[in-house]
Amino acid sequence: MKGPLGNIMKQAQEMQEKLKAAQESLASMEVTGASGGGMVEVVMTCRYDVRRVSIDDALANDDKEVLEDLIAAAVNDAVRRVEKVTQEKMGGLASGINIPGLNIPGMNG
Repeated sequence: MKGPLGNIMKQAQEMQEKLKAAQESLASMEVTGASGGGMVEVVMTCRYDVRRVSIDDALANDDKEVLEDLIAAAVNDAVRRVEKVTQEKMGGLASGINIPGLNIPGMNG
């Protein structure tokens, strides 16, 4: 396909390939969420799979509710970190696509 439509199709295919590569890269990336000054840590992939939970021994004798709250806070911290990493990784993908007449913020420069 030649002309502007062919160029648009080529750009769309390149963007799709970049998107797939970025998604594969994110699947293997890990972030660590923490709470209680690092006494509880949750390691999560950028696909939101929890890999590990670490709990400081000092919390073993603590109130169960405190421990539950710290685990929830660490998971939430990990989720926020995944969202940040994903946004940073995926945010630049749409730049460089220039479709004449289509004005989408972030796509046309």
